[in-house]
Amino acid sequence: MPTKDLPPQRDECLDVRTVALWHRLDAALAAVDRLAPGAALELIADIDPWPLRQYFEATRRIAFGWQYLESGPKTWRVRISRPAG
Repeated sequence: MPTKDLPPQRDECLDVRTVALWHRLDAALAAVDRLAPGAALELIADIDPWPLRQYFEATRRIAFGWQYLESGPKTWRVRISRPAG
């Protein structure tokens, strides 16, 4: 039986620019914790989310990728991924 090529999976998107500063960390961590192996999240912020990466590295025991797609000065976009396997 022939198989159809599936369309590429789109990354989940989390835009925290409208989220209160004190809730951003929780929202971002929850989204990253939900990522299945092989999945990715695009995080959009109005400040550099680098502290999130440091916090995540210090408190989570899973591997993840961090790639800046846009680096300010008004918008930061980061692709956060969990490796498959």
